Order: sequence, then C-alpha cells, then structure tokens
Amino acid sequence: MRKLVYWVHQSVDGFIEGPNGEFDWPAMLPELSAYSFELCDRADTFLYGRKVWGLMSWYWPRAEQISQDPHDLGFAPVWRRTPKVVISRTLEDAEYGARVIGRDLATEVAELKSRPGKDLLLTGGSGAAAALTDLGLIDEYQVVVHPVVLGGGTPVFPGKDRLDLRLVETRGFDGRSVLLRYERSR
Repeated sequence: MRKLVYWVHQSVDGFIEGPNGEFDWPAMLPELSAYSFELCDRADTFLYGRKVWGLMSWYWPRAEQISQDPHDLGFAPVWRRTPKVVISRTLEDAEYGARVIGRDLATEVAELKSRPGKDLLLTGGSGAAAALTDLGLIDEYQVVVHPVVLGGGTPVFPGKDRLDLRLVETRGFDGRSVLLRYERSR
C-alpha cells in the first residue's frame, strides 16, 4: 500500500505562515532543494488543500516567467507532469487536470492509497493535514524547521490536543534548516 507523506515547512515557533499569511521565509537552498526532489521522486501524486492549491496552481505554471531561482526552475516541470489531487469541500473542479476530492475524504484517500504506484505527497497547509491526521491517513510527517521565529500565524497542527509520533530521522540542510521525519505511532 502506498504511503501518504505530509511535507511541510515551519518556523522554529511552530507556524507554517506568519500572522499576515506570509510565506516568504523558507529558503530552498541547494541541500534542501535536492532533498525535496528526492522526496518528489518517491511520489507519483501530489495532494493539496484548497488554499495551498490556489497558491501552487497560480505560481508553478508560470514559475519560469517569474523566477530565476534554480529550485523553482527545476521543480516547475515536475509539478506540471505530476498528477494532482485537491482536497476541498467547496471546489467542484480544478485546473491543470487536478482531481478534486473531499465529499467522503476517508474513502477517497483510502482508495488512492490502495492503488498501485508510488507514495502520495501532501504539501503544506494545515487544514487538509489536520483532517487527514484525524482520519489516521497520514503515514509519515516530514517537517522542515527553518531558522525564523514568526511570533504567530497558522500553527502546523491547529486544534490538535495530542498526536503521538515516532521520530525516524533528523537531518540538517545547508547549515540552516532541519528535517524532522516522523511516522505515525500505531
């Protein structure tokens, strides 16, 4: 069975975006960028919540016209060719061939996980991750902690009282960020 991996960037104080929604602080330097491509190679489907989908579907189709960052230039074609799933109860359809799910999230994600193929990669956001965590569907949590304190914003795990995880790896990147890779405790 395929794994569902949650990949998220967070500040030292546990936020995935700042008090005003800012997400200008994660630095995809060479080592972290290379690791993100390794992670993408493990997956054959990208999952996004509605809010993150809005950002991704605006940026990645036109990244080469906006940015000269080596990570962005390398990831844009990966994003375009990889099948995408959007988790939303409000969207009816999505551009770029993305499939929308969310009416019966437990059944729909269990069906995705049961298909043959590589892992499923849920990127960023907190709403979809919280819903999937509550359903016990996320198998692995990959949290990259960046050296910034935001002082408020959206927490990586909103409304969670307790979530028991097992640490399986730590890894530093570029002398700045740290990966905390956890598996769900069974």
